[in-house]
Amino acid sequence: MNARVLPYVLILPVTLFLGLFFLYPFVLVAKQAFGSQEGWSLENFREVVDYWKFPISLRNTLLLAAAVVPVQLALALLMATMVSKMQKGRDLILYIWTIPLGISDLAAGIIWLAIFEQSGFLNSMLNGLGVIDKPVNFLTYQHPGVVFLAIALAEIWRATAIMLVILVAGIGLIPKEYYEAADVFGASKWKQFTRITLPMLRPSLQTALVLRVILAFEIFAVVAALGGTLFPVLMGETYAYQFDLLNSGAAAAMALIILGISIGFTLIILRILRVPKGASI
Repeated sequence: MNARVLPYVLILPVTLFLGLFFLYPFVLVAKQAFGSQEGWSLENFREVVDYWKFPISLRNTLLLAAAVVPVQLALALLMATMVSKMQKGRDLILYIWTIPLGISDLAAGIIWLAIFEQSGFLNSMLNGLGVIDKPVNFLTYQHPGVVFLAIALAEIWRATAIMLVILVAGIGLIPKEYYEAADVFGASKWKQFTRITLPMLRPSLQTALVLRVILAFEIFAVVAALGGTLFPVLMGETYAYQFDLLNSGAAAAMALIILGISIGFTLIILRILRVPKGASI
């Protein structure tokens, strides 16, 4: 086979898969979002944006992403650095830390619901310490801060491992000679982290942040389990349009809005953490 043709033959199955399961559904969603009885229009987008819950769900989604992603990044960097320095038990610790990856979003929400509900662990602990006399229902409209905190903690616990795995792999690709040379010249551990680890880890940070930010804008099941209608988010409103209101056009418009926001933040991350030409890691 001609060497010029072989690469195209090899990528043909992937191209067909993406065309069948991504591009074609995307075209259908776009057709629903921009379609109306009069032809192409922005009516579905106007309906979605003018709805009173839209700014609230947009704000909640952005606030949750802004609160969760930086904390997850810091934790993932700390955990990845600790794992990379371990001589014994590294695989066991990494396995334990990545257990939440095997738990679904809804299951994670239910686990944390068992902590914050009236008969849950938090009430039992506070009652045992004498802080409260009777169980408190934390997940109500009277405690919006607690609802937000519960959702944020559940997401941090559930999804930090996604970034951890990527960063551990990235740290493993950094040549050990760089650290050995830094030790010879007396560089502190913090300086080695800021001058060697972070710059060399930039491609992995790109991947981890892009993936996590996209998933942050798609959060739904954890919010549904812990906050329900008390904490509306964009994906929850998309579900409501599609299955509660049976308005597929508005649901498609919401999906495209979420996609647009995700693409925008992805471009920002790629711009800020752009990898210099010629970088090998």
